[in-house]
Amino acid sequence: MPNEKATRRGHADTDEREFSGESLGILRRAQGEMLWLIDRGYPIKNAATFVGNHYMLSNRQRLALTRATSPTVSAAARKRKEVSSCRGQIVSIDGFNLIITLEVALSGSLLIKCMDGTVRDLAGLRGTYRLIDKTDAAIPLIGQKLQSMGISGAVFYLDAPVSNTGRLKTRIYELLGAYDYDISVELVKNADALLKGRAHVVTSDSIVLDACASWINLAASIIVGSVSGAGYIDLSMGDLSENPIKNDTPG
Repeated sequence: MPNEKATRRGHADTDEREFSGESLGILRRAQGEMLWLIDRGYPIKNAATFVGNHYMLSNRQRLALTRATSPTVSAAARKRKEVSSCRGQIVSIDGFNLIITLEVALSGSLLIKCMDGTVRDLAGLRGTYRLIDKTDAAIPLIGQKLQSMGISGAVFYLDAPVSNTGRLKTRIYELLGAYDYDISVELVKNADALLKGRAHVVTSDSIVLDACASWINLAASIIVGSVSGAGYIDLSMGDLSENPIKNDTPG
């Protein structure tokens, strides 16, 4: 993609200040209180507002808490459905979810290690998307990882209402066409709805994780193994010594 200028997907100038040092300590303390509330039935958005107001958190910090924190029972249920082996299987990929997360990682922008073991970004989609210089790096990383897993095929589901979906579809075919497994890219009205109940789903979307039969934590695996220098904030509420992602310094 030679004509695409360098772009830092998901970057915010305030991240270094808001997600390091004392600010990170406050954020983790706020997360503990937020978890206490949602484990007792409080809606997560209400809990984020209540705790965020108390600690005077920014909108971006509140978004990080909302994306990282899940009721304890939900996080455990998601982890039980995670699978690492899919040899000979067809995997169903939440296309924008995976590609944007990798674009953020390759941009050195902020990523969050979450309670359910996923890695999530704070970029957001909001109905608009454009290919950037990192897109041509992200897609081959997906192709190489899937090849190593020995899958028989991969179906990318892209939300058709999002801008530039057709361009991304074409680029996926161009970059992954030479691999040994079958590739299909489907433009659909609502990818989340189609992935409900399916096995071997590639996503970090909490709604999809709760509704699918099994899932593959592909973004985290690719980032840990193939993206050097990515920055992570650990909000997994777990023991850091057991975490494969431990670098608390944003890129």
